Amino acid sequence: MLGDTYKIWCDYAWLPAGPAPDVEIEIADGRITTVSHGRQGIHREGLTLPGFANAHSHAFHRALRGRTHANRGSFWTWREQMYHVAGKLDPDSYYQLARATYAEMALAGITTVGEFHYLHHGPGGIRYEEPNAMGHALIRAATDAGIRITLIDSLYLTSNVDGASPEGVQLRFSDGDAETWAQRVTGLTGTIIGAAVHSVRAVPPAQMWPVAEFDGPIHAHVSEQRAENDACRALHHCSPTELLKEHGVLQEGFTAVHATHLSQTDINLLGTAYACFCPTTERDLGDGIGPAPALKTAGARLTLGSDSHAVIDFFEEARALELNERLASQARGHFSAAELLDAATAHDSLGWTDTGRIEVGQRADLVTVALDTPRTAGIDPEGILFAASPADIRQVMVDGREIVRDGEHAFIDVPYELREAICALY
Repeated sequence: MLGDTYKIWCDYAWLPAGPAPDVEIEIADGRITTVSHGRQGIHREGLTLPGFANAHSHAFHRALRGRTHANRGSFWTWREQMYHVAGKLDPDSYYQLARATYAEMALAGITTVGEFHYLHHGPGGIRYEEPNAMGHALIRAATDAGIRITLIDSLYLTSNVDGASPEGVQLRFSDGDAETWAQRVTGLTGTIIGAAVHSVRAVPPAQMWPVAEFDGPIHAHVSEQRAENDACRALHHCSPTELLKEHGVLQEGFTAVHATHLSQTDINLLGTAYACFCPTTERDLGDGIGPAPALKTAGARLTLGSDSHAVIDFFEEARALELNERLASQARGHFSAAELLDAATAHDSLGWTDTGRIEVGQRADLVTVALDTPRTAGIDPEGILFAASPADIRQVMVDGREIVRDGEHAFIDVPYELREAICALY
């Protein structure tokens, strides 16, 4: 419908002030032009929300779902299984897997994805003829699945804090040095491009400069594991957060992903940043529960990601932010429903500042959730994040274009494409 002018009537819509009944939304050229009270236009039964922003994704991890979760072991043994999948991918197979994964995200109401991209090169680290073939495959996959992407290209040079050289499949992640990484990234086009320090394990401090100087969203994995903190302190005599701050990476608008094991000093330093929590991945890997309320109090803006895609369910990610904290603190009521929705719709951490709210001038990213399913029947619409699942989503629009219709992707057979792409890797 992009380019058309039309109106939809929502039984309920979540406006900046909260859920409201009988809302008319007029859309022109993919943007919201009016929001008013009324019952005219294409009827949307249920509750219409702004589109979700998945601030942290590793698309190829989707191939691990149901294959690693029941195993004993640790984050580090899980990582070896992840390396196995990474070693099988090329630009064509990565495109197929990512397109299906992004289409699953569309079914879950995600309209923008931040793809934290570090699988850059071919086997042994040999460059493809087009050095950004893998990155461009991801951009094309998101476009073809109907969602928006910020490609966050990750600098990855070493295999541990001590500067050990990568080996095996990790060679596919590395450009060798920061200058070579920076030159390659200039060839990425087609969407908003971000930059990342993969982690303090993967980038020596002297090589962080091109990310610190990057003009765009800047992200990093931060203190996901206690072992990361211990190694950083042993070598650099400071925490990962302090190291990133010292070398200019931690700046206003920076996104710290996971931020699980932080000191009070770290929390204070992140007060001008985004903190991206990925609760379903963090619980799957046994990472721990990060200090989300303390970060919020310090001034950090909270975002959410599905990371390894143990599930792709932003209702679950949002409510887990609150429910995990209830378990940790043995108290309720840390985040309001509106605060959880703000975290789930924070597109600005990915460089998209004109979407994530249902108001005039915003992109028409709209997700309609049924209120008559076994999960949602009889609820107060404000409780939707604590009740619904992606199975309750009926329509999804991105820039005014209908991507999900009656609970099905409008042009992709998502289960079939996921099955084909994943089974080809095993």
